[in-house]
Amino acid sequence: MIMKVSEKRQNEYYMRIVLSLARRGTGRTSPNPRVGCVVVKDDKIVGTGFHRCPGSPHAEVMALSMAKDMSRGATLYVNLEPCIHYGRTPPCAPLIVERGIKRVFISTEDPFPKVRGRGVEYLRSHGVEVVSGVLSDEARWLNRGFLKVFEEGRPWITLKAAMSLDGDVALSDGSSRWITGRSSLKRSHLLRAEADAVLVGIGTILKDDPELTVRYVEGEHPLKIILDTHLRIPINAKVFKEGDVLVVTSKGSSPQKVEEIISRGAGVMQIPTDSRGFLDIKEMVCKLPSMDVHYLLVEGGPNVLSSFFDAKLFDEMALFYAPKIMGRGKGAFSGLSLMSMSEIPIGRIRGMKKLDDDLFLEVDM
Repeated sequence: MIMKVSEKRQNEYYMRIVLSLARRGTGRTSPNPRVGCVVVKDDKIVGTGFHRCPGSPHAEVMALSMAKDMSRGATLYVNLEPCIHYGRTPPCAPLIVERGIKRVFISTEDPFPKVRGRGVEYLRSHGVEVVSGVLSDEARWLNRGFLKVFEEGRPWITLKAAMSLDGDVALSDGSSRWITGRSSLKRSHLLRAEADAVLVGIGTILKDDPELTVRYVEGEHPLKIILDTHLRIPINAKVFKEGDVLVVTSKGSSPQKVEEIISRGAGVMQIPTDSRGFLDIKEMVCKLPSMDVHYLLVEGGPNVLSSFFDAKLFDEMALFYAPKIMGRGKGAFSGLSLMSMSEIPIGRIRGMKKLDDDLFLEVDM
């Protein structure tokens, strides 16, 4: 279907409103996608909605409920293909037909196996005109974790580090609090609130004894994942005080210590180790979607960050730089051992923002 320029702009205008609505579900909808919807009749928006959390009405249901009888003959805009299956809530595609919607504009197809094109097929077979691909790039970015799970079988992974200008996350003795300022700390907690899980290594637990909760901003606590090959985590560690915890360890770990950790209300995942004795993090990340983890934030120290980097298990980096020089400190990725310039990955700076005296970079890889 070929649209006139004016019509294309109009459709993109309404879809941008849809995407703005969908963003309101960030940090709350997983394992469901972030979805917004508007119903337009005679060039006026008569219904809006967005998916708030699992089990709540879908965006289309909310928008159609608001539109009421005005939905007959109207146009519906939604950033993800309407569902056709029963889950926690009834399907949306039949409701769209029932309410008399004549045209539907969609950004992206739903990769979920029970939908995947069937929603569009249902609408068209019932006389509804469907146009796909409106602002598809923006819509894919919004649901990058959801799409990553169904397209590649793992979560969207963000590596986060706070460092000095010369790239150090700690002094040689391990001192690291605080390199960056309070505004960076607040932004870091926003990243946690937007993630389904936050991951650190046992070194961080033993050195800093962090809670790994969301503070300074509103949001739910993410699942806290601890990489601990030999189960050295103290049973009284602060990480157990609040929220869900998953300790990832080797298959040969002490059964008694495993039971002690489970007694604290935490989960334990036992996975193989490689020839170097390191945990097989690839196997771990591929198991996380079954635990409703679509967005993983890695906050570990140099060894953990380097292991994810080396395994190419990341999609972006969130880097906080303080205007400080630390000299012979510990580099954020000092665990890497690249042998030539040709091995060095090249990223793209997606965003750059000044946070008081610090600099925050968002880097796509």
